Order: sequence, then structure tokens, then C-alpha cells
Amino acid sequence: MSDNVSPLRQAPAPTGGAELTAEVAALIVAALNLDIAAAEIDADGPLYGEGLGLDSIDILEIALVVSKRYGVQLRADSQENKSIFASLRHLCGYIAAHRTK
Repeated sequence: MSDNVSPLRQAPAPTGGAELTAEVAALIVAALNLDIAAAEIDADGPLYGEGLGLDSIDILEIALVVSKRYGVQLRADSQENKSIFASLRHLCGYIAAHRTK
């Protein structure tokens, strides 16, 4: 038997993880001109209000850069926004599941 595994049986390539988290954190820092390093953003800490301390305008900025970079459609009136932007980890999970780029 061959050691080669059929492409149909291989596990899918990871779509998130540490690499995406670091990339999105860097996008947030750059887009908002934050005075912290991307690595200092707690992946599980809240983005809005306490935690990173972002406001609704900051969240709109993040939504814009995420949409441009990953092709993710984020709507200002979506009921999911509170969950999507709950933390960097939640945002990255949403991007991984919905990205088109």
C-alpha cells in the first residue's frame, strides 16, 4: 500500500489559528493607530468597551479593514455583531468561517 493519502481524505488546511489571530491583531493596531503592539492584544479579552477599550466608531473601522482584507461581509445592523466583536478570537473565528479572500 502507498503512504500517499488521497487529497479527498486529507484534513482541510487550517483557516484560523495563531497566524490569523496575529494578522488580525496587526490590522486592528494599524487601522486604529493604537499605541500597543499587536501581540499585546488579549485574544479572549473584550474588544468593545472594557478590555481593549474600543468604541462603536473603532468597531466600524475594524469592520471596514476586515471586509477589504478578507472579503467578509459585516453589516452594521447585524444581530451577530455583539458576538462577532466580543473578542479577537471571536472575530478571527468569524473571519475564518466567512472569508472569501
